[in-house]
Amino acid sequence: MPGLILAAPASGSGKTTVTLGLLRALSRAGASVRGAKSGPDYIDPAYHAAATGKPCLNLDAWAMSTANIAARAATDDLLIIEGAMGLFDGAPHDGAGSSADLARILNLPVILIVDAARMAQSIAPLVAGFARHDTAVRVAGIILNKVGSDRHAAMLRRAIAPLGLPVLGALPRRDDLTRPSRHLGLEQAIEDPALPAFMDRAADWVTAGCDLAALTALAQPLPAPRANRLPPPAQRIAVAQDLAFSFFYQHQLQDWQAAGAQVTPFSPLADDAVPDADLIILPGGYPELYAPQIAAAKTFMQSLKKTSETTDIYGECGGYMVLGDSLTTADGVPHAMTGLLRLNTSFAARKLHLGYRRLHAVHGPFAGAWRGHEFHYATTTSATGDHLFAAQDATGDALPPMGLRLGRVSGSFAHIIDRA
Repeated sequence: MPGLILAAPASGSGKTTVTLGLLRALSRAGASVRGAKSGPDYIDPAYHAAATGKPCLNLDAWAMSTANIAARAATDDLLIIEGAMGLFDGAPHDGAGSSADLARILNLPVILIVDAARMAQSIAPLVAGFARHDTAVRVAGIILNKVGSDRHAAMLRRAIAPLGLPVLGALPRRDDLTRPSRHLGLEQAIEDPALPAFMDRAADWVTAGCDLAALTALAQPLPAPRANRLPPPAQRIAVAQDLAFSFFYQHQLQDWQAAGAQVTPFSPLADDAVPDADLIILPGGYPELYAPQIAAAKTFMQSLKKTSETTDIYGECGGYMVLGDSLTTADGVPHAMTGLLRLNTSFAARKLHLGYRRLHAVHGPFAGAWRGHEFHYATTTSATGDHLFAAQDATGDALPPMGLRLGRVSGSFAHIIDRA
C-alpha cells in the first residue's frame, strides 16, 4: 500500500492535530488507513491509534536500519506518517534521523504543513526553500494552517501559485482543537474521556478545509519489506501496562509475539501480582503522578520482590525509578518504591535529560549493542551499584555509564528502540 509524510518547517505548526484530523476523517469515511510516527515518541502514537483503531508504530531513521524501517512500515493500509520537529531537524550535528531522512529511505512524498498565521506573501520563499533544499526529499503539496480568513487564504494561495505546488488545504484557526499537556508532552490518550469528540471535531475541520482525494492521491508505494525482527529476550514476558507504565514501543511487542513469545500485561496501579514469566518489564510512563498508589500496592511490591529472586526484572525510565528505593515527587514528598536497586530519584528539582543514546550492556536481558533515547526530568539523588549500559550520545561522544544492576534486577533511564 502507499504512504506519505506530513511534516512542517518547525515544531508547533500543527502537525499532530492535522494528522489526527486526517486519520480520523479517512477512517470515518471507510478508508483502510493507519498512522506512524517519525522518531522517538510514546504519546502521539496512542492518539494515532485512537483516531484509526489500529496500532501506530514508530519509524526512527536514527535508531533503526533501512531494513528495519522498511519492515516496520509494511502495511496493507494507507500509511500516514507524522513527522517530528521541522522537516530537516534531527540529531546533532547533521540532522540524522529527521523526517527528511525517513522520506529518503521510504521514497515517500512530503506534505508540508505551514503555520501561516503571521505571514502573507512571505510564505512563498519559505515554501520554495523547503521544496528546493534537497532534491531527494520531494515536497508534493502544502496545507496552510491557522489561516485567518478567506481573504488571507487567497493571498497565500496566490503567493504559492508560481511555485507549481498544489495547496491541498487551508485550515482556519481553531481554539477548540488544542490538547492538554504536561512535562513530557500531551496528556495520554487513555486519560481523556472527551477524546472521541475531539477527534471528530478535528476530522470535520480537516474534511471542510482540505481536498482529501487530492491529498491521498499523492501517496506513493512503500518499498518491499524485508524480514527483520527483534528476537524476544525471553519466552514468557510480563509487561506492566497502565496509566503509570505506558511508554513501550509497539514494534518490540509485535516482534516478540511474531516470534512466538507470550506477552502478558499486568497493572501495578491495580495492585496486580506479578504474573508467572521468564522476564518482568516495567516500562516508562508517569510513576511520579501515581507514586502514592504505587507505594501502597503491597501485592505488587511483595510479588515483585519475591519474583526477583528467580526471574530477570528490567525497568526503563519510570520503571527504573520504581525499581529504586524511593521516588520524591514535585512537592518534595518521598515515596518508598520496590527497593530492588540502590537508587533514589526526585522531581523536586527538575532537569531535562534529552537525546539519542548508543548503548552497550554486557549483562541482563538486553545485553549487546542498542540504539535508544533518553527523555525525562527526574534527577538522581543517589545511585550505588554496578552500571548497566556503557553510553554515548548521538555523535559518538562518551557519556557517563547509565543504569544499575543488582542480581537479576536491572534498568536505566534509557528507552531502547532497536539493535545497533
